[in-house]
Amino acid sequence: MEKTMKIWDPLHECMPREDLAQLQLEKLQATLNRVHKNVTYYRKRFTELDIQSLSDLTSLPFTTKNELRLNYPYGMFAVPLREVVRIHSSSGTTNKPIVGGYTKNDIRRWSNLAARFMSAAGVTRDDLVQISFLYGLHYGTEAIWASVIPMSTGNTEKQVMILQDYRAPALVSTPSYAVALADYMEHHGIDAQGLPLRIGLFGGEPWSEGLRTEIEDRLAITALDNYGVSEVMGPGIAGECQCKNGMHIFEDAFLPEIIAPQTGEVLPPGSVGELVLTTLAKEAFPMIRYRTGDLTSLDYGPCPCGRTMVRMKKTLGRSDDMLIIKGVNVFPSQIEAAIFSVSRERPPHQLVVSRRGAMDTLEILIELTEKFFALDFQEQLAVLNLIKKRIRSVVGIDASLRLVEPKSLPRSAGEVIRVADTRQEKAFFALT
Repeated sequence: MEKTMKIWDPLHECMPREDLAQLQLEKLQATLNRVHKNVTYYRKRFTELDIQSLSDLTSLPFTTKNELRLNYPYGMFAVPLREVVRIHSSSGTTNKPIVGGYTKNDIRRWSNLAARFMSAAGVTRDDLVQISFLYGLHYGTEAIWASVIPMSTGNTEKQVMILQDYRAPALVSTPSYAVALADYMEHHGIDAQGLPLRIGLFGGEPWSEGLRTEIEDRLAITALDNYGVSEVMGPGIAGECQCKNGMHIFEDAFLPEIIAPQTGEVLPPGSVGELVLTTLAKEAFPMIRYRTGDLTSLDYGPCPCGRTMVRMKKTLGRSDDMLIIKGVNVFPSQIEAAIFSVSRERPPHQLVVSRRGAMDTLEILIELTEKFFALDFQEQLAVLNLIKKRIRSVVGIDASLRLVEPKSLPRSAGEVIRVADTRQEKAFFALT
């Protein structure tokens, strides 16, 4: 039954594993030669470039966010700027973002990759797709020749109105926003069963199988996962088919590895570890052994859908201190920098991340210092408001701030526990 499901690019998605490995090796060699020639950073790092098999990739060093920041803005580009038709950036731990570029060919390939996982989810050219998410997925929608409603994020009342009036069968959003839509509809007596929605494509933040079940029950849809990393490529690196047994990584475009975060050792198939990706087709902004920071595992077993490409499990957490709040990457160091930029001091503080209903919330508790205490109440409020605005500008999300008594925040070994994430229990994994 599943083998009749739509496959957008059967030539590559169903390629025999031996043929895929040969294609990967050829693309890898071409990519490495190109970055060695055109990217100063990689030319300095690659003292030897003798890649005769895919296993030889492990001889090359990793790329991390730090290297991308040090080469801001265009130091990692492998083509002249005149060939870059689109530039995307993401927030870093300072005011300098990480900048990525796309050539015309990169955009065309991105469209194809996004079309793959949208087709795997069941989207067809006859569908109308409401995208309540950030930039990117309209590429795949247009490639399929489906119609696009680019709603972006927020304004739940209008989002629901459009769902009712335009009657889109497919919804793209973060999973937590899908729950927010369900909450709104239930509160206003709107029956989700009366909507034509049948498919939800959700990404941008970790979510559990329990949340999938809740979304499917409350919105009467099939909820499927997809994966993207802004530094590598947005949505389209991997996506679930209707079998719901992991996200197929499009291995003709991305070569995945799983490593032990502490040692960098490559782990065997099935092990839980940090996902590392090497791009095999990007022209403007190729990445070699990029450490995503996401913890997952890879399944090379056959999938009933007929696709032969490896499947990654839902991301299980982060190997670094990055938080994902409302689908936005947030680093504690960003918050510290925002506080310092206004107060000119670094008071003890804690980030409290929780979930109110379906939406993430961020509260920042700041211990009173002598400098804060010397201010009157109105002056304290003014400083806190400036910090809030600074955080909004740098991070891109709203946070509430509260002053607390000195020495009142929990500490470990004398240091304030910087993050309290109450959204879910933290998972611990034996990385062997």
